[in-house]
Amino acid sequence: MSEQRLIVKHALTVLVGQLAVVSFGVADTIIAGRYDPEALAILSISASIYITVYVGLLGILQALIPVFAELHGAKAHFKIGQVFRQGLYLWIGLTVAGVVLLLSPSYLLEWTQVPTHLQDQSTYYLAILALALPPALFFRLFSSLNQSLGKPKLVTLIQIVALLLKIPLSIALTFGVLDWPPLGLIGCAIATVMVNYSMMTIALLLLKYHRIYKPFTVWMTPEAPDTEILKKMCRMGLPNGLSVTVEVTSFTLMALFISRFGTTSAASHQIASSMAALLYMMPLSFSIAISARVSYWKGAQQLDMLKQSMLIGFRLTMTLALGMACLLWLFHGPIATLYAKDPGVAKMAGQLLIFIGVYHLFDALQTLCFFILRSFKVTIAPAFIYSILLWGIGLAGGFQLAFHGLGPFPAMPNAEAFWLMSILGLMLVSLCLLILIRYHFKQLTNVEWRT
Repeated sequence: MSEQRLIVKHALTVLVGQLAVVSFGVADTIIAGRYDPEALAILSISASIYITVYVGLLGILQALIPVFAELHGAKAHFKIGQVFRQGLYLWIGLTVAGVVLLLSPSYLLEWTQVPTHLQDQSTYYLAILALALPPALFFRLFSSLNQSLGKPKLVTLIQIVALLLKIPLSIALTFGVLDWPPLGLIGCAIATVMVNYSMMTIALLLLKYHRIYKPFTVWMTPEAPDTEILKKMCRMGLPNGLSVTVEVTSFTLMALFISRFGTTSAASHQIASSMAALLYMMPLSFSIAISARVSYWKGAQQLDMLKQSMLIGFRLTMTLALGMACLLWLFHGPIATLYAKDPGVAKMAGQLLIFIGVYHLFDALQTLCFFILRSFKVTIAPAFIYSILLWGIGLAGGFQLAFHGLGPFPAMPNAEAFWLMSILGLMLVSLCLLILIRYHFKQLTNVEWRT
């Protein structure tokens, strides 16, 4: 099988699973929008905080993908199992930290001046979602192992089954069915908890009994914590997690600041964010597949194949991103109407979706660059770039433009100001990451590769 076909096959399999996962949030957004506009505003606030915590911790675990893939390329099978078992200690630590953060959101809600009547309900929603974090993070550790081995099918199948369970559960618990009373928005959170524990249970059974994992002896009594291995994980994972956290907190704080403009703005922003997250799954899937191949060839010490994988990745990812952006520009109105029954919310969301099309182009480019750099074990510089440009220009610039005006431009008290500045910040991030890739690839060519 050619390298391109291998990447496409891997990426499409991952994409199906990622779309299933992001459809959890899309389904909840549609259900909340049909239930009540205020429920959609609460979901916008709560989901943004949960995603910030979850994705930031997930970014640390995802840094293990190139580690596993490089060991796979070097045929170090037993070492893969050892690293996975050490990763369990990392999972426990991240779970504790994440649960603590989700149970104490009041300081953030007050600092961003979220309306008081939304704070209590958002806090309650997050307390329930805290129960879903441990299984969600474990499944991501399991997923990282599978992605690095180039065997994402089992993960995708589990995610599809989970989606088929999640949607009817969320509808039944939210609106009520038969003798079940309607729980409102809380029903979506309870359904998420139930589904995540189901996914973790299936993953554990597969690790124990499926033949794919036998060569790696994953299912063994974990060794005592290995300080050196855990330090290496943290050196890779913490800057990676910081980069992801900076990116996702831009969304989180946007949602909280935009809530000041009222329920309609908060609800329309939730729709735009949901669509941005849905589109992001495509470059993310290809980036996962490409970084796995780049790390594999790096472990196998074949520079020509590594370069070929990178070039294929850029061509495929950007072609797909342009196609998705064009579709969003053409159908932004009908998509917004699908999400919300309220005409005011649908109109405002439709306008924001035009900005999302432009945003997606640079989001796709920076995602691929970020994953390639992670395969090169370059994590600190991207974290610095994200912090300066996404927080400094995207978020801070958006806040300044929305509430006070920026330079010759008067204040734009709406969500569009935040998305405009986010596009500018992401454009500059993409340029900087491309320069980093060029530099570090040249460094690789100066290394003496064994044949």
